Amino acid sequence: MITVAASTALLALAGCAPADEKSSTASGSDKCDKASLPTLKAGVLTFGTDQPAYPPWFVDDNPANGKGFESAVAYAVAGKLGYDAKDVTWVRVPFNAAIAPGPKTFDANLNEFSITEERKNAVDFSSPYYDVTQAVVTIKSSPAAKVTSLDGLRDLRLGAQVGTTSYNAAKALNVKAPISVYNNNDDAKAALVNGQIDALVLDLPTAFEVQSELTDGFIVGQLPSGTDKPEQFGIVLDKGSKLTSCVSGAVDALRGDGTLAKLQQQWLAEAGSAPVLK
Repeated sequence: MITVAASTALLALAGCAPADEKSSTASGSDKCDKASLPTLKAGVLTFGTDQPAYPPWFVDDNPANGKGFESAVAYAVAGKLGYDAKDVTWVRVPFNAAIAPGPKTFDANLNEFSITEERKNAVDFSSPYYDVTQAVVTIKSSPAAKVTSLDGLRDLRLGAQVGTTSYNAAKALNVKAPISVYNNNDDAKAALVNGQIDALVLDLPTAFEVQSELTDGFIVGQLPSGTDKPEQFGIVLDKGSKLTSCVSGAVDALRGDGTLAKLQQQWLAEAGSAPVLK
């Protein structure tokens, strides 16, 4: 199977941050030096993500390999904070548990978390590292295959992963049937293939990956944002974490030096080829 990652593998930028990259964040503050950061384990930066972790955000369900957009971003952030790749470790945390109130088993978590005011009541977010578009995926045998407009979606049975902004985007379409909710994208894909739903709502890069995994899968189109401010992904940290400003500084620095744009081109290069539904 050819994935988004594979289709862009010849680009020059490597997926992992260089092991010797030890620059501090853009603020230049000593409190953001590795030796000063109050991480869960001294000298170690612990990232979290869900399991399974899907392409193109991660590759081979192995966040530690530096492959996939969010894995690469994590190692780039670590590098900005002075951590070698060997000083980065990963834990697995279910999506909803990661954004629930309470102490965390990670220092920072990347799992396509959209920044929302409601979630900010329970956790901290870094500066955004990706602007999100939602999309609708189906298979050619589904009624959704003939849809070319937002109005055409309203008679469909849609599905989305629980607790996600994809689910919120599906609800906002005001379709006639209740939105079907799934614990993960594998369950949602099975429901689509089995004819239990007509289409899935997913963030666009994940939609391209799911499309490639489905027999006769294709993207119906992108959903308009519905707001002047785009949906954005941010790194999740514990509420009131002393690491938040430093992680945000690292993300800002990666945006400023062009690294985020290069990583997006490397791992999410297909994200502009789906039509916007109107």
